Amino acid sequence: MLHFECLHFSKLNTRQLYALLALRQEVFIVEQTCYYQDADGKDLDAWHLMGTDEAGNLAAYARILPKGLAYEEYPAIGRIITSAKVRRTGAGRALVARAIEECERLCGPGPIKIGAQSYLEQFYHSFGFEVVGAPYLEDGIPHLHMIRP
Repeated sequence: MLHFECLHFSKLNTRQLYALLALRQEVFIVEQTCYYQDADGKDLDAWHLMGTDEAGNLAAYARILPKGLAYEEYPAIGRIITSAKVRRTGAGRALVARAIEECERLCGPGPIKIGAQSYLEQFYHSFGFEVVGAPYLEDGIPHLHMIRP
């Protein structure tokens, strides 16, 4: 079971920041062999949802972006990841469910937009997200914009 904490960037300590950046690099850059600029300037105005395991290690993470930061008309959830150590344990489902709750708490009720890797379409659909627009490539990986009304 994961313990979740959601903090604005200004409230992160250096260990938390290091852990979340390390997990993002481990999954998005090394594991997925995708070279891109992860530090995109949006972290500074975002909330960071961190799921730690019983030993206190970061195992799941999502970034919550207020309306206007990623998408003009919608708040967003992004950088959704789980460590390989907790995959297929329900950690991903717990992370997304909590991210939706936190996004609604922080940004108010209403639609939420994500840019999802295409292979996860059905996973996000199970949370009420619907595809909008055409598929697109982001850093060489097929993606879909999805909105949860």
